Parts: sequence; C-alpha cells; structure tokens
Amino acid sequence: MPIADVKRIAEAKMDQSIAAFQHNLTKIRTGRANPAILDTVHVDYYGSMVPVSQVANVSLLDARTVSVQPWEKGMGAKIEKAIRDSDLGLNPSSMGDLIRVPMPAMSEERRKELTKVVRAEGETAKIAVRSLRRDANEAVKKLVKDKLASEDEQKRCESDIQKVTDKHIAAVDQLVAAKEQDIMAV
Repeated sequence: MPIADVKRIAEAKMDQSIAAFQHNLTKIRTGRANPAILDTVHVDYYGSMVPVSQVANVSLLDARTVSVQPWEKGMGAKIEKAIRDSDLGLNPSSMGDLIRVPMPAMSEERRKELTKVVRAEGETAKIAVRSLRRDANEAVKKLVKDKLASEDEQKRCESDIQKVTDKHIAAVDQLVAAKEQDIMAV
C-alpha cells in the first residue's frame, strides 16, 4: 500500500469519527426541541421494538414542542407510553391523533452538567482522531521498514498526517464550543 493511500485512509477514518461525534451531539438535549431527541425511544410494533420514527412522523410544532403523528390509529397510546417511560424526562400529551411532546426548561445546574458531557464526548472524539494518527504513522513506518518508502517520504507523510489531525481536532473543538453555547442559551 503506497503512502498516499495511508494518508487518504487516515483522513477518511478521521472524517468518519467527526461524523460519529456530530451524531452523538444531536442526542444531547438543549433547551430547544429537536426531533432527533426521540431517536433512542423504541415502541412495541406488532411484537418487535422499533424506533418511533419508523411508526410515526416526528416533527417540530414550535421551538419547544415536538409533535409525533402516528401512521396507525392504535399506535398513539403505545408511542405516548414509550416516550413517558424513556429516560429523557419528557411528558407527552395526546390531542386526538397528534402527540405533543413539550421540552421542559432546563435548570442552570442541568445545563452545566450537559456541557461537561459535551466536553467528555469531545475528548473521546479527539482520542479517536489521535489514535487514527498513530495507526497511520505506524503504517508509514512499516512501509519504510519494508523498504517500500524512503525516510524523507516518511517525514513528509507524518507532517501531512499531523496537519490533517490538527484540522480534525480543531473541528471537534468548534463543535464542542457551538454545542456548549447552544446548551447555555436560555
């Protein structure tokens, strides 16, 4: 495998870890409503547990309310119970076929706890990126050891991999700062 492939693969994997981090951030609740908050809630649908989004239309009514519109008449009560029983601390209410899920206002203490969670997730993402850098550098060293690349190429490649790593670490920092700002906004 040539050095260019090592760099390309390392960057692709780093991009994937950033995407996974962004996905994890959507699960962390802010003061505003977000339909993705119900992604972790599963409901019994004819004997199998499926996400709410597969049995109902999940959308926003306003900045603080998520609406859930079941596709089948009998699913409303099951969906409401699943949301209430989840560990999200939400209290849905039915209005005919429509289920309204208001987002309760968060206390200052809860906001600070969530910023700590966001920072911990960010640190985990940074560790993943640094691990990928280490793996890429080891692959380059192996190529040099096997005499498939020169030491000059190794130094150049390690420098390029470090630049890509720095770019991804900065992206994680930006995402963490943006999410913290989002959480602390009242």
